[in-house]
Amino acid sequence: MRVRPDTWLTDLMKAATKVFTARGYRRAQMSDIAREMGVSQGTLYNYIESKEALFQLVCERGFNSAPQMPQNPPIASVSFESMLQRIREQGSSNARLDALRSAVRTKEPADARAELEGVLREFYFVIERNRHGFDLVERSTGDVPELAEMLFVEGRGRTVEAFARYITSRVESGHFKPLPDAPTAARFIIEAVTWFARHRHNTPDIQMISDRDALETTIHFLVSGLIAREDHETKPPRKRRKGRK
Repeated sequence: MRVRPDTWLTDLMKAATKVFTARGYRRAQMSDIAREMGVSQGTLYNYIESKEALFQLVCERGFNSAPQMPQNPPIASVSFESMLQRIREQGSSNARLDALRSAVRTKEPADARAELEGVLREFYFVIERNRHGFDLVERSTGDVPELAEMLFVEGRGRTVEAFARYITSRVESGHFKPLPDAPTAARFIIEAVTWFARHRHNTPDIQMISDRDALETTIHFLVSGLIAREDHETKPPRKRRKGRK
């Protein structure tokens, strides 16, 4: 099968993404990608010079909806270290949580419920928008320690810490309900959002839940579970005395 000149990059990205997501960086072979693309391994190297360059390219596309893609083959080789650094830069720049960072710095929010909804929606959209990049990196963490450090320590670990600080601050100020453990609550938020915003897309029954329902239901449950009730919601209604209308 011959790849048309105007589709070589699309065909290459599709084949590489499928193979890397299924097998991870170390176990994926260029011969696997060539087979998936429908070309010989020798022909594949006419399009891209190394597996490192290819993995970097598919990760960049996974973490960026509009990456600057190369125009002409072959795509030059890169070192393993350069590949890791580029993936780290892309992940960091496209997964910023500015609303959470702002909330952590704020002592007294004007509207704690609106602030919390904003933090959760931003986090949901970041996970959903970058889900292909996260899938690629996570699949390779088992045999690439540097990627495991990047995703689980630099990424998730710091996010848990930031959410825990935010939760602790709002519990102490009375805006959030008392909780057994703030870091555990932070991890619960992250896992709930990650499943509905990312992992749900990899299940065969994804059509059972619409994107909108997944988002709004997740936000509703998390806000309801955290925000302290307003006074009029916690006080029982006053009973009318007999004889009064």
